[in-house]
Amino acid sequence: MTLKKNPLSILFTCLMLTAVVAGTNYVWAASISKPEIDDKPLYLERPADTKRKNVKMLQKSQFLIAYNTDKRCPDYVCWFLTAARVKGKVQRTNNFHADSTLAANLRVESFDYNGSRYDRGHMCPAGDNKNTLKAMNESFCMTNMCPQNHQLNTGLWNDLEVQCRSWARNYSGVYICCGPIYDSKSSRTVGRRKNMRIAVPDRFFKVVLMMGAEPKAIGFIFPNSACQGDMRDYAKSVDEVEKATGLDFFCRLNDKLERQVESECKPGAWGI
Repeated sequence: MTLKKNPLSILFTCLMLTAVVAGTNYVWAASISKPEIDDKPLYLERPADTKRKNVKMLQKSQFLIAYNTDKRCPDYVCWFLTAARVKGKVQRTNNFHADSTLAANLRVESFDYNGSRYDRGHMCPAGDNKNTLKAMNESFCMTNMCPQNHQLNTGLWNDLEVQCRSWARNYSGVYICCGPIYDSKSSRTVGRRKNMRIAVPDRFFKVVLMMGAEPKAIGFIFPNSACQGDMRDYAKSVDEVEKATGLDFFCRLNDKLERQVESECKPGAWGI
């Protein structure tokens, strides 16, 4: 005997199949609509853990500060810069302020730089945090600052910051780490308070990694002074920056790829 199917049952079955197919297509499309680099940062910007003393790790909403409580400056600051961060509409606040996450006796105040003839030089720049007001305000924490020569701060250091934002837009994100270099154990210091002396860096470094079909990395070292030429004159391999800083960058890459990208210094491959 042949059973006659209920038209309503057939309609319901068709609707269910349509919903399943549509849902599957939505999940598939969502999975490829944005590259994994935007959704799941791999924390490649973070150097290997070091045994440096008197360093406090301060995790902000969009960057990490390794703050040296003796130098009163970060040993490094690192972050993953995306197009969304640089395309944000939040305006620069210029609200330099002490970092309330530190004990009161460790907090550098904005006025500690007064009369020093050095700028309060951002490590993670305000322009890399335009997507949220919280991140913008955090970029003005004094734990994100180093005493920096004014001409460097407004010159080649700024030029490199602008270039990194261009790379972030073009490459769907770049991994960045930067900070000071001290060439002697006894650094010059600035500060208006007796127990709040801030070490003046001799040089500054920045390393940048782009992942993708052809990963690449590049480094830079600038003297803490007015610099001649352009940023290409200060380009280095990441290996060279590691020797100058004692830090191990991009250590979460597989060993073969890490050796490859860190040994190269090819400004032309970066369009500069």
